Amino acid sequence: MTQEKKPLTYSDAGVDIDAATTALSGIKDLVRRTYTEHVLRDIGTFGAMFQLDLQNYSEPVLVSSVDGVGTKLKLAFMTGKHDTVGVDLVSHCVNDILVQGARPLFFLDYFAVGKLKPEVVIEVVRGLSAGCRYAGCALIGGETAEMPDMYREDEYDLAGTIVGIVDRSKIIDGSAIREGDIIVGLPSTGLHTNGYSLARKICFEVAGLNPYDAMPGVGRTVAEALMEPHVSYAKLMQLVMRVVEVRGMAHITGGGITDNLPRILPEGLTAEIDLNAWAAPPLFRFLQETGNVEDKEMLRTFNMGQGFLFVIPEDQTGRVQETIGLAGQQCAFVGKIVPGDGKVHYTGKLNYADTSN
Repeated sequence: MTQEKKPLTYSDAGVDIDAATTALSGIKDLVRRTYTEHVLRDIGTFGAMFQLDLQNYSEPVLVSSVDGVGTKLKLAFMTGKHDTVGVDLVSHCVNDILVQGARPLFFLDYFAVGKLKPEVVIEVVRGLSAGCRYAGCALIGGETAEMPDMYREDEYDLAGTIVGIVDRSKIIDGSAIREGDIIVGLPSTGLHTNGYSLARKICFEVAGLNPYDAMPGVGRTVAEALMEPHVSYAKLMQLVMRVVEVRGMAHITGGGITDNLPRILPEGLTAEIDLNAWAAPPLFRFLQETGNVEDKEMLRTFNMGQGFLFVIPEDQTGRVQETIGLAGQQCAFVGKIVPGDGKVHYTGKLNYADTSN
């Protein structure tokens, strides 16, 4: 007598279609909040549609970028806080196309998980939606993939693609940078989305802290300091670009100032950065001192408190400072352009904000 075989389902293989349906119904309203009049189809269609409005562009150029959040996600897993990593992802991508003068149009995400939990998906999309609304772009589509043999049940990966637009005559690529130009820095809120593998090693292995311990000298818990969302500089820089001539911009991500600023320097010019021009947040002091990290390594791993740099003519520094101040923001004049080998050269030494008071 043959034994009757039990019918297998997708759920037996670890994929819960019902959970995906629940998650989709929970995120629809969040996604719709980002829609503009140019979004032609609702969430759930096979392909997202976005109608371009080209009346203000003589030679429109689409600018795109794709990125992830990196190991900052590990903090989300450890803390159960999932509503800010979406902000991180959108802000990172927005800033990447901003450096070429592009205005964001729409965003798509990819969310891959070991076991799909609708409440986690909803929180992640809540952050994506918030980031898109702030940047003025539409979250028009994405993919949620449950892959039990690829990821642990309590872990996921998150990536996104952004598409923006700029008129060809207004592309900013650094080619207009000249000797004597000034480098302006906009402050970061912390690590943003880079350097987390080293930061986690220092905090959890070297210092033996847990996410809810106070980070010495910082005045915040480890989780609060490391989970601070990535800043989107688009709105501020769109204002600045209307007031002054911006000749080049650099998003300070992996590689720090050391590796990112040379990407926009014309041949024969060098960026001379004055480390005394700003005080890095105390988070970076803790990481450097606790991990015994050399200055060179700090500057190539972390943004050191400068999340975005841009280059302007020297005679426009006053106008830039006034414009940024009127917007309620701060900036620092962190360096200048000089003849040289196309690299970043530092003067002064790293210094940190005083936390004694």
